[in-house]
Amino acid sequence: MAALSPDDAKKAAAERALELVRPGMKLGLGTGSTATHFVNLLGARVAEGLDVLCVPTSERTRTQAAALSIPLATIDEQPELDLTIDGADEFDRDLRLIKGGGGAHLREKIVAMASKRMIVIVDSSKLVAVLGKFPLPVEVTPFGLKATLALMTKEAKAAGCEGRIEIRKNPSGHPYVSDNGNHIVDCFFGSISDPEALAARFAAIPGVVEHGLFLGIAKGVISAGPQGIEIFGHLD
Repeated sequence: MAALSPDDAKKAAAERALELVRPGMKLGLGTGSTATHFVNLLGARVAEGLDVLCVPTSERTRTQAAALSIPLATIDEQPELDLTIDGADEFDRDLRLIKGGGGAHLREKIVAMASKRMIVIVDSSKLVAVLGKFPLPVEVTPFGLKATLALMTKEAKAAGCEGRIEIRKNPSGHPYVSDNGNHIVDCFFGSISDPEALAARFAAIPGVVEHGLFLGIAKGVISAGPQGIEIFGHLD
């Protein structure tokens, strides 16, 4: 395992997560590079006859899963799910996560909260002692954007976080637009000493649709790296 690349580690974590899938399950499918591995592996199992019904967390994942002939539904059609498998941009030993690097954290959180279990798959580099090295994504409404950013800066400081807050841009230089028609801003705090306080303050801002702090949601994390597979929390 010493020569395991980050991408190989992500695939190894996805392979371990696939062992949790049982026939007849209703699954939430995450978004991102690690989740992509899981969807590919799941598609191979579906081709072999595995019976599952899946809710994707982004249009990108929906397109990938549809191309693999994975049976799909919307969260409104299946509001109660057995299991969601998704990645994370960061996690700590208390199973707190930062998600949203791919801009899908609103749908990811809705699907995760509709599931009996959320299991996270990552490569071992995603483990941090303190959240915040990865910029925290926040989905915001285009209306009142400057006012929202001003409030975010104020509330972040009250929660002990300081740093620049930037509107995410697409490759053409225009503001990134989420699947929900909103913008994403990235908060470069470097360290979030009290994620719960920051989450509560951001959630109270009218223009904030959803932040990328996932607190108390993940039941377990499957982390793969040079030392093999490590499990944080519980998978059952």
